[in-house]
Amino acid sequence: MKVYEENNTVILEGVADFNPKHIFECGQCFRWHKEADNSYTGVAKGRVINVSEKDNKIYLDNTNLKDFEEIWYNYFDLGTNYTDIKNTLKNMDEHLNKASEFGYGIRILKQDGWEMLISFIISSNNRIPMIQKAIENLSRNYGTYIGNYRGKDYYAFPTPEELNKASQEEIRACQTGFRDKYIKSTTESVIKDNENISGYTSLSTDDCIKELKKFNGVGPKVADCIALFGMQKYDTFPVDVWVKRVMQEFYVSEDMSLPKMRTYAIDKFGNLAGFAQQYLFYYARELGIGR
Repeated sequence: MKVYEENNTVILEGVADFNPKHIFECGQCFRWHKEADNSYTGVAKGRVINVSEKDNKIYLDNTNLKDFEEIWYNYFDLGTNYTDIKNTLKNMDEHLNKASEFGYGIRILKQDGWEMLISFIISSNNRIPMIQKAIENLSRNYGTYIGNYRGKDYYAFPTPEELNKASQEEIRACQTGFRDKYIKSTTESVIKDNENISGYTSLSTDDCIKELKKFNGVGPKVADCIALFGMQKYDTFPVDVWVKRVMQEFYVSEDMSLPKMRTYAIDKFGNLAGFAQQYLFYYARELGIGR
C-alpha cells in the first residue's frame, strides 16, 4: 500500500478489501453519512473526515499523514489481511463464499468502546435513521465542538462526564425514546465506578460480555455488538433480525432459539465469527434474503 498526502487529503493506493459503501453501510457504525457525491463523511476519534473511492484509490479528506499513522490506520483496521480472512471463510461453505464476495470491501472499524456502549443501547428496537438522529443530537448538545466541514458543524460524541450533565428528560429530548433511562443509568454507573470502558478490550470475550450486561439496557445482542465493534471481540456473533433470517435460510432450523443460533455460529465460525456475521448480515439485508 502506497500512502501520501496532497492538499489536506491522504491518498491510499493499492489498499485491498476497502469499499466505503460496504464499510459504512454494513450496520457497524452510525456517524457516517453518505454525501451527494457518493463519498462518506464521518466523525470518529474527535475528528471529521471524508472517505471516497476513485480509480482504485481511497481518499481520506480533511486529514494528514500524522493522523493517518496515529489514528486512521488502526481505525480502519488496515493492518489486518482481509483477503486471508475471506479465503478462510469461503472454504467453510458456499453461503459464506457468496456473502464475502458480495461484501468484499467490508472492514470492521475499531471504534470507541464508550461510544459503542451508548450507541448500541440506542439501537435497541430502533431504525438506523432514528439511531443516527439521536446520536447526533446527543453529540451536538453535550459533545465538544470539532469544527465545520463543507458548511456543516460537527461535534464529538460526549464523554461520560459530558453526558452525565444531561438529565433523563434532556436525554429523551434528544429523541432517544424509552432508552433515556438506560443511557442515564449507564452513564451514572460509569462515572460512579470510574469504569474504563475502553479497557474491556483486554478482557476475555466472555468476561467482556459479562461486564457489558451489567449496564441497564444491554442485553445479549447489544452486548455482542458492543464487544465486536468497540472491543474487537471477533469471536462474537450478534444475532439481529437479518442475521436470524440468513441463518434460518442457510444453516439452522426455524425453531432454533437465538442463544442456540449464536452458539452454533460461534462453534462453526470460531475466531472469525464476527467477520462472518458482518458478511452474512450485509448479504442478507442488501438482497432481502429470508424476507
